[in-house]
Amino acid sequence: MELEDELAAHVEAVRGTVAGSSAVIAEIVARLYSCFEKGGKLLVCGNGGSAADSQHVAAEFMNRMRVDRRPWPAIALTTDTSVLTSIANDAAYRDVYARQVEALGQSGDVLIAISTSGGSASVLAALAAGRRSGMITVGLTGQEGVDRMGADCDLLLAVPSRNTARIQEAHEFVYHYIAGTVEKQLLESAEAPRHHEERPQ
Repeated sequence: MELEDELAAHVEAVRGTVAGSSAVIAEIVARLYSCFEKGGKLLVCGNGGSAADSQHVAAEFMNRMRVDRRPWPAIALTTDTSVLTSIANDAAYRDVYARQVEALGQSGDVLIAISTSGGSASVLAALAAGRRSGMITVGLTGQEGVDRMGADCDLLLAVPSRNTARIQEAHEFVYHYIAGTVEKQLLESAEAPRHHEERPQ
């Protein structure tokens, strides 16, 4: 594939994702905003390139997207090698994220689980654990992952592509938009004047 063809395929994947999933994206923004407003946290997981994306997503909330501000609690479940390898060694690799979700996830928290194929056993197990914990479960996948991931997702965003690179590129566009929009809304909320009801004398 020539460079211009790659670019055209990239643009098509991003445009298709926005056209088909704008309502889902808006709902993810709303759920994350509510979660952080209420003192909840975000957990993120994935494998391979999606593991790197998980860390990227968490960093946007823990540090900043566009504005210097206080951090919001976001944890990539892909980073602690001692936890990951002990679970994989003592139990099974499929449990490496689910066990962390069971330990850290609480009702009202958000779990973002990323799998381009939708068939990653460890990601599916994390979603099931998140559902049991009362978390808001969000799946990011590609065209083939809809049926595989849908059962345990409150919200599912599927890029209309079967090409791993295009799916990951569209995911990156989406989570940058989500992080920037949530940041903007939280900062606007913090700056808004608060109206307190008068207490009866």
